[in-house]
Amino acid sequence: MRTVLTRGEWTALEAAHAARVDAATAGHRERRADGRTHPVEDFLFRYYNHSPARLRRWHPGAGVVLEDAAGTERAGWRHHRVVGDGVELDVGSFLAARGSTVAFVGGLLEATLSRPPHLGCFGLHEWAMVHRVPADDVRHAGWPLRLGERGTDEVVERHTVRCTHFDAFRFFTPSAAPLNQLRPTRETQAALEQPGCLHAGMDVYKWAFKLAPLVPSDLTADAFDLARDIRVLDMQASPYDLRELGYEPVRIETPEGKAEYLGRQRAFTVRSNALRRRLLGVLEAADARAAPGHAEAAKNQSRRRSSTESPGREDPATGRSGGGCVSLPHPSSGGARER
Repeated sequence: MRTVLTRGEWTALEAAHAARVDAATAGHRERRADGRTHPVEDFLFRYYNHSPARLRRWHPGAGVVLEDAAGTERAGWRHHRVVGDGVELDVGSFLAARGSTVAFVGGLLEATLSRPPHLGCFGLHEWAMVHRVPADDVRHAGWPLRLGERGTDEVVERHTVRCTHFDAFRFFTPSAAPLNQLRPTRETQAALEQPGCLHAGMDVYKWAFKLAPLVPSDLTADAFDLARDIRVLDMQASPYDLRELGYEPVRIETPEGKAEYLGRQRAFTVRSNALRRRLLGVLEAADARAAPGHAEAAKNQSRRRSSTESPGREDPATGRSGGGCVSLPHPSSGGARER
């Protein structure tokens, strides 16, 4: 069944989405124009490698016909087709090209939703990323460590470190990696991902934008808002002193800081799981639309593929060939390594 939007209806939705994204990205765009960096917000654009311009592009998702769009640029967009004087997403074309990624993401979302949250990591991944590293060589070297080098190292060493997220663990320093109770890899991602993880919560945004135009832009924008809110806690609980930017530290080295972190982590778990369910619903509806009458079989087949296939030319975990999210060079090599 299709939803048909008149030109007035869909252009209004398009404009509202653009205005929402413009407001959310205004600070980043202004700083970028001036050549300024921001240790909290830049992450959402540099690490996830998704620009404000791409986030701004509006997609209604599958099963929506945009009337009077055949003469617009949308008619030439990849995985779209003209229907009379309208344009809609060609779901079959999209799944033929991106089926392995859809299967991987669907399997990962289901696996994550099936598990209880692990609460109690206290954001120690950020501390483990600077463990026994000179202060002038840390990722955000322009910002001081709240407890100094030795105090930072002691926080890591007197806590239990149990990071489940590969794309956080891979940035641990050589001295911190052996302290982690787990050894996450790309291959074990679906087996370890759990909904209490802040980075898994931010990654819902990654899965949403990587599956555009199948995923409606309102869902992607909601996931972006969640990722931005999580990133704030991620850096408030980090070893850096960012009070100059207005971020009061969450002092996870104290009982009070731990309690605050846990409360906010629980709330983010609820929000991220709600978005996972919405995103999973989009993927399952696409399966059903591509194969009417065989939705359950398509769903089961796609989930089986997600647990058995290895990445081919396009890595389903990243949507790109051969790697994770963008890994920027270390400052000593002339760039900025970003976490």
